[in-house]
Amino acid sequence: MEMTLPQILKSAIQKEIASRELYVGLEQRVKNPASRETLHYMADQEKTHQQVLELYSTNILNEGALHTDLIVDYKIAEHLDQPEITPEMGLKEIFALAAVKEKASHELYLGLAKIYPDGKIKRLLEDLAGQELEHKLRVETLYTEVAFPQTDGG
Repeated sequence: MEMTLPQILKSAIQKEIASRELYVGLEQRVKNPASRETLHYMADQEKTHQQVLELYSTNILNEGALHTDLIVDYKIAEHLDQPEITPEMGLKEIFALAAVKEKASHELYLGLAKIYPDGKIKRLLEDLAGQELEHKLRVETLYTEVAFPQTDGG
């Protein structure tokens, strides 16, 4: 069954809300101040994504407003296991969790876009997939900075 544009937008908004709730919940559980700050930032980002989708759904933003430029996918999340959620989570585990989540969101929208004929809904799904790929790249970059810190020797 194909979804309508309003159904897709509603689903995407719900996904952003769920992601924000995950990050807020984690923020309340973790003990490390840097991890808490990072989770707060990520929750704020998801809230912003929700607001953009809501503007799009009310026609305040025009078609194509979600479009992102070409993004290189380094496929780091494809090699990560989803870490267990614990109060002791560090930044490495938080970024791994976020990268895996963003990868799944990207694949969901990309898969939906493949089954839709050319048109407004397909373009929206492709734009949403691009947004999620951009989010994945951001958290993968943060993950590599924490997992593989640079030393003074380069």
